[in-house]
Amino acid sequence: MDTSNVLWAEVDDEGRLVVPAGVAKEFGLEPGARARIELDGHNFRLHRPVTHLRKIYLEPTNRCNISCRTCIRQSWQTELGQMLGQTFRRILDSLSEITPRPTIFFGGLGEPLFHPQTIEMVRQVKELGARAELITNGTLLDEERSRGLIAAGLDTLWVSIDGATPESYADVRLGAELPKVLANLKRFKRLRPPAHRPTPVIGIAFVAMKRNLADLPQVLALGRRLGAKQFMVSNVLPHTEEMTQETLYDRCLNDITYLPSPWLPKVNLPKMEINEETREPFFQALNSNLNVTYAGNNFGGRNDVCVFIESGSMAIGWDGSVSPCPPLLYTHVNYLNGRRRISKRHIIGNVSQTGLLELWRESEYVDYRERVQRFAFAPCTFCGGCDLLDSNEEDCLGNGFPACGGCLWAQAVIRCP
Repeated sequence: MDTSNVLWAEVDDEGRLVVPAGVAKEFGLEPGARARIELDGHNFRLHRPVTHLRKIYLEPTNRCNISCRTCIRQSWQTELGQMLGQTFRRILDSLSEITPRPTIFFGGLGEPLFHPQTIEMVRQVKELGARAELITNGTLLDEERSRGLIAAGLDTLWVSIDGATPESYADVRLGAELPKVLANLKRFKRLRPPAHRPTPVIGIAFVAMKRNLADLPQVLALGRRLGAKQFMVSNVLPHTEEMTQETLYDRCLNDITYLPSPWLPKVNLPKMEINEETREPFFQALNSNLNVTYAGNNFGGRNDVCVFIESGSMAIGWDGSVSPCPPLLYTHVNYLNGRRRISKRHIIGNVSQTGLLELWRESEYVDYRERVQRFAFAPCTFCGGCDLLDSNEEDCLGNGFPACGGCLWAQAVIRCP
């Protein structure tokens, strides 16, 4: 058994649970921090304190060199721009005050490599001792940029690939060519210094929908041949009425079969080979209107859990605006249960006026994160029937703006690296 990640906590003479110092530092368990405990059968789950800033989504620009059917820009009208050097310096100054350094994820709602200084930003973040990740559509990943990212010390490179053939890929990512992206990624893999575990690590992000789901196995195979060690598969979030016909999760949102409900009878399934003999009965069992656990893990997953709060994240737009998560950086249109809704932006402040730690510790923002961690919002994704669903301004339980009950990230339907 692999015990490399096994550590031990102890109970002292006063009945207090003492965790290893490294774990306490990594998860923000400092004196005075409050960590939520959630009971789960024979186990309990200790949530990261909401006061612990661990990850920052940083948007160098909201401009992009291609157009994708799945993109938010299909339904928005907003100012386009790129991060100024003085804004990034303010961010660096704030990062130097945070220990341990949060991971900086270069992404947002534009193509990071469209900004001429993104590689230099990565280098400076790494000099501060922070982890750095970046997501790209791969079209601009030429040899010069590849060498630059590797030399800068990038930890993980994510590449979005939504089709396994030139035709299916171009059907989603308008104006991009799959052979070029694959050639760029192949060269990137080759340019990395030789090692048993070469860095930057390569990850593949795939947005699943009816028009491309059949390509997923081939995309996984392509990624493995290109050295990918991580894969992130998300559903599509429709920003246009046309894309509502592409979703693969409509039943998941309102059928109790897909929820780990304590009221349903429970069935525990073991590990088994999934082949032509087992595939049909196995998936029938998963779809049996039971609370299904597979190899000790609940198949329904966790619902009403904000991945951004749980990971200690915040988002910074190209203009320095700070938001609790990337989806709240911009006002945008999306569709839930076939119904058009407007998700309005929620900005905490701006790094040009206020430091990150000051913004992070602001009492109203801390209260908001605690409220989201409890997730006492109306079940909009499950219900989805009243006029309050048309925006995120309030819900029927009396929660004010931003009301997160209609968030598909919190239902593990939409995923981000």
